Amino acid sequence: MRKMKAWRALEIAVFHALLFGFGRGHDYGEALSKAIVFFEGQRSGFLPGDQRLNWRGNSGLSDGWNYNTDLTGGYYDAGDNVKFGFPMAFTTTMLAWSLLEFGDLMPPNQLRNALVATRWGADYLLKTLSQPNRIFVQVGDPSSDHDCWERPEDMDTSRATYAVDAPNAASDVAGETAAALAAASMAFRSSDPGYAETLLRNAITAFEFADNYRGAYSDNSNVKYAACPYYCDFDGYQVNYIPFTMRLCLSII
Repeated sequence: MRKMKAWRALEIAVFHALLFGFGRGHDYGEALSKAIVFFEGQRSGFLPGDQRLNWRGNSGLSDGWNYNTDLTGGYYDAGDNVKFGFPMAFTTTMLAWSLLEFGDLMPPNQLRNALVATRWGADYLLKTLSQPNRIFVQVGDPSSDHDCWERPEDMDTSRATYAVDAPNAASDVAGETAAALAAASMAFRSSDPGYAETLLRNAITAFEFADNYRGAYSDNSNVKYAACPYYCDFDGYQVNYIPFTMRLCLSII
């Protein structure tokens, strides 16, 4: 869970920048800018032409190959090159929620960057729901990945894809994915209503999976040894179940 804390530290920087203003004592505006730039450094897949961190290149271009599906994009988890769906969905939720709560206070350039960062995560999460009755929960084998620390552009470790098929349970990942897509739907409702509708439709699909097949994704034998001990279920999936439901309901209102 140390890596989840790293994501939260960045999200806290975003909130502090907006709560305490720009240029009052500490330069929280700079903190906000650097926090969002961090996400560009974590990008996987084909990078856009306006990528600000030009020392990064395309990577993970075969992700999803063993399921014959496109799972390029999204964010690497931390200093490693694994894409864990659970913390990535949480991160996307928090990015979207920061836009909902504080977007009106963001300078125009940072508002754009925050929207781009949210969309980068949301686009990947849409791909994890691309096949009926299945949710892709992880790309990359953490054991081999953590044994060989290298740039994502140079990685030659396993890019195995892990999925949960109905009726097996994945309430935690599917529920957080639903929350992320629902929050992103609200964030894009005014600027891109068509995209917002796509996000909401898929949020409902993810929530139905979470609700119909209850239990922790890390309890599945094909996922357990790849997800644990990194993002295992220790407290029970019910801990997050109500927040998932609330975010989805708010997006529908």
